[in-house]
Amino acid sequence: MTLALAAIAWVFAATAVAMLPMRHQYLPGVALLIAAPLLILWISIAITWWAGLLALAAFLSMFRNPLRYFWAKARGQNPQLPPELR
Repeated sequence: MTLALAAIAWVFAATAVAMLPMRHQYLPGVALLIAAPLLILWISIAITWWAGLLALAAFLSMFRNPLRYFWAKARGQNPQLPPELR
């Protein structure tokens, strides 16, 4: 029951952050980005590995642009931010 409530809370938080203007999405988006792998791991342990795999696929789909940015930064590239985030 706790896992379901945590997952539902994460979904509602992500939906609320998505409705914010782009310049206000950064900080709560990073918090969701950090919390998601913990929730995915919890799902994998509590349910089964394929449920965790589905959650991981959904996470990668939702956060593809921030993950691309962090991946480029980790490789030493200088990716450009959108004008509204500068």
